Amino acid sequence: MRKKLVLVILIGFCFFGGIASGEQKYQRPTVNSPAQFRGSDSIPDSNSIGNLKWFEIFKDKQLQALIRIALAQNYDLRLAMARTDAARANLGITRSNQYPQFAVGGNVNDTQQSLNNLEFSPPRTRSIATIFLNMLNFEIDVWGRLRHQTEAAAALLQASDDDRKTVMMTLISDVATAYFNLLELDMELDIDKRTLANREESLRLIKLREEGGVATLLDVREAEQLVYSASVTIPDTQRQIEQAEDLINLLLGNNPGSIPRGTPLDEQTQPPSVPAGLPSALLERRPDIRSAEQNLVAQHALVYVAKAAYFPQISLTGLIGFQSNQLSNLFTGPSRTWTLLPQVTQPIFTAGLLSSNVELAKANQQLALISYEQAIKSAFRDVSDALIQYRRVREIRTQQELLTAAVKDRSKLAYLRYNGGVDTLLNALDADRDLFNAEISLAQNKREEMLSLVQLYKTLGGGWQQ
Repeated sequence: MRKKLVLVILIGFCFFGGIASGEQKYQRPTVNSPAQFRGSDSIPDSNSIGNLKWFEIFKDKQLQALIRIALAQNYDLRLAMARTDAARANLGITRSNQYPQFAVGGNVNDTQQSLNNLEFSPPRTRSIATIFLNMLNFEIDVWGRLRHQTEAAAALLQASDDDRKTVMMTLISDVATAYFNLLELDMELDIDKRTLANREESLRLIKLREEGGVATLLDVREAEQLVYSASVTIPDTQRQIEQAEDLINLLLGNNPGSIPRGTPLDEQTQPPSVPAGLPSALLERRPDIRSAEQNLVAQHALVYVAKAAYFPQISLTGLIGFQSNQLSNLFTGPSRTWTLLPQVTQPIFTAGLLSSNVELAKANQQLALISYEQAIKSAFRDVSDALIQYRRVREIRTQQELLTAAVKDRSKLAYLRYNGGVDTLLNALDADRDLFNAEISLAQNKREEMLSLVQLYKTLGGGWQQ
């Protein structure tokens, strides 16, 4: 009867514990999502390039190989994985406090009476053997303190895993960005060498004209100036290429060295369309937003952990086992021994410690809420900027192609007029400079178009999908 009464009391405590602590389940805060992303030129639907895997976006086989190496060796990603493992272990430690823990032990006490002890005649040896199962200090989680601690640890584990996915997403974006920068520098180097060869040929022809008395020494010097200015750009571009390769190797976790190339920049393929998807779906896809929400979930649970400290802490300690002075009788009924030590601790005066802990937990919850809302608004802005960038850069690249074609034709005509004695060398040299600048700008525009695709894919939360 007494055991049943204790059981009823404990069930009652557990039932009313949540009510006494004012517990409320976590609910996701209301988010004011836009109907569609600014910069999107299509009707929003569930389709989004953010749902695609990274190797479905980046078709270059060499880039895919580099990304796979980075996912296996990058130090930032390995650190993020280690932090996730630590959070998982912390969850196991925290969860274990909800369950009773037992330890088994035993001892043998051997006592030899003194030969000078006259109380016993003759002196004798006494042996007492004990074996026991000890229940360590176990807290009965009446008010949900341990349960909420476990909820917080589980949320922090999920947040840590989402942080790992964010690092993965950023790493893929960084490798692709560095790779396309490298391909653009290769284009610049090719333009530099081709321009230098053309200018050296023009210098040779001008020197022949100068020897024939058709051109002047000033024409020769101006042509030499163009040759030297072109030759200076080559080592500078080579320097940038080598440094870009070192950056990629760092992302890959390798030592500095050369990087193999795949498809040239102007032959890189892009998706036929880049749907952004629904803004509301971004909350589930972007791991940084999910991490911010899981931090909010953890802080919500920790508020109730702090509130539970107001209520009594009920714990049990017990021992059950056998004790006998003869091994043959150790496991018989009369040798059985047990101890049960229930303990209740109620805070009386803490000088404001408990209330301050509650206020601190609420403040941390508010900080997590603000960070979550800020992460959402920042994500909406990121996607909008990326969509605008992608569309405008494509328009700029199209116009730059037309400009480059026009300047190339102008340069050709200017040299034909000069060689025919119809125009001055100055116009031909100006056209040559404009052509060089136009070709470099076009290469950079093609790079910016690829980088805008990389950025858009990242802002839409793509890249972490296995």
